[in-house]
Amino acid sequence: QVQLVESGGGSVQAGGSLRLSCVASVSPFHNYYCVAWFRQPPEKEREAVAAVHVGSGRTSYADSVKGRFTVSRDIPTNTSYLQMDDLEPEDTARYYCALDMSYSTSTACLDRKYIHWGRGTQVTVSS
Repeated sequence: QVQLVESGGGSVQAGGSLRLSCVASVSPFHNYYCVAWFRQPPEKEREAVAAVHVGSGRTSYADSVKGRFTVSRDIPTNTSYLQMDDLEPEDTARYYCALDMSYSTSTACLDRKYIHWGRGTQVTVSS
């Protein structure tokens, strides 16, 4: 059974930074996997914010976080990171990581169908 565990959430003031981590209980971390980060603000729908292709390291971002968030992966530790800088109150949400393990030659990850999810970690940004 695949497990994803997020950590690193917390409360910060606007302009601050946080680094989220997601550890996947899969072995090996295949090159065709994708890891994505989603968020769900209170009373709003979940949205994809960033994704990374495990093999190539290719990254994708939602327009709302481009230039402020950086997604990465560490293959030996089956871990993905979401570095969030210049945080805004609008970034307040519960953040989830998700894993796509389906085989594909495409390195585009933001639009994949994700079926493995973590429980999330809360990020709160105050003004």
